[in-house]
Amino acid sequence: MQEGANTVLILSVGQTIEPLEFALAEHTPQGVVFVASQGTQAVAGELVRRYGNSLRFHTLLLDDPEDLGEVFRKGREALQKALEWEARTIVADITGGTKTMSAGMVLALTGQGVTFSYVGGEQRDQMGRVKSGSERLRVLEDPTFRYGLREWEGFRRAWNQCDYRAAQDFLSELLARPLSPSEKRFYQHLQGITEGLLAWDLFRHEEARAKLKEHLEPALGIAEAWGHGAKVRVLQALQEGQGRLEQICKRKGKPTFALLADLLANAERRAARGRYDDALARLYRAIEMAIEADIFEREGVLIYDEKTFTGSYQQHIGWAGRYNEASGLREALQVAAGFDGALGHTNTLSQRLYSDYTATGRLGNLLKWRNESILAHGSRPVGEQEYARLRDYLREFGLEPAPAWPHW
Repeated sequence: MQEGANTVLILSVGQTIEPLEFALAEHTPQGVVFVASQGTQAVAGELVRRYGNSLRFHTLLLDDPEDLGEVFRKGREALQKALEWEARTIVADITGGTKTMSAGMVLALTGQGVTFSYVGGEQRDQMGRVKSGSERLRVLEDPTFRYGLREWEGFRRAWNQCDYRAAQDFLSELLARPLSPSEKRFYQHLQGITEGLLAWDLFRHEEARAKLKEHLEPALGIAEAWGHGAKVRVLQALQEGQGRLEQICKRKGKPTFALLADLLANAERRAARGRYDDALARLYRAIEMAIEADIFEREGVLIYDEKTFTGSYQQHIGWAGRYNEASGLREALQVAAGFDGALGHTNTLSQRLYSDYTATGRLGNLLKWRNESILAHGSRPVGEQEYARLRDYLREFGLEPAPAWPHW
């Protein structure tokens, strides 16, 4: 074979030799990999005898040509052999053999850069076989290439793993393929939606809102017109999530329970990818945000902003300075609990959390892992168990994450 400029033909072998010879003549390969059964290896052997001086051959034998799994494995072995021969072009002819062999070869080789072919013809004998001399070869496009199945599967996995940068890359590959006008519009809008989710995941809420507002509705309209149930389901779920995003954007910069739930959901996404140090750091911030949100939602006061201490709250303005001067979460909880006490409140969120930090030591023990993590003051890695313990503790106080974004 000429190195770097060769064609390898993968042939599924049946009982009839003529269509295999026809495929050899049409494709003019420099190498052939046979996938044959115990009953058809003699056919492969005859081809080797006839053409062995001019071609490189390799034969893979099936124990059971009706075993789809075995055929699949042999198909992958045939592909590997072609790659070992440094094939520039790989063609798989699925004419010969059982229907299971044809199906298994297609399953094994789709999405692998392989072109398929089939030898047919209009004139057939009483057994349904193509008559010699009437053969016609059809080159079959790999449907996974036409429909971008590899790229779509990559996009789907990346999205489900909350890796939105990788998801955008797969969509860019899809958009580089020949597409119908509606397909192109859909994937362009889906790319905008993915950009919006990335912005949302990075807490750039205004940017996320703008992206989703521009792209979500038209993408959903196309998916509904296509009748693609999974796409409609995902996009409709995102539409519902837009309401939560709107709540955050309307109260920009304010510690609200909507923003807190968003932060907790962000932590869950980090944990789902095994990034427990990042996730635990978000839970630490969530405790601080929880007391700020609780006071703001109840009193309309930002405990860290003196300008919000108006009217009857003016006499308590000193608490804002104390809160801003707190050296850590323990002191912040102490100040917030004291502020609630000065207002005459008991058993508030800040007071319960402060009690758990000091009196019972429960919260303090849970936060030890965060304080000793490499993202705080130590070098100890955080595991799933440490993250889950603090997450479950916060849930006891009703501090739940926003619903997870939909998966494909």
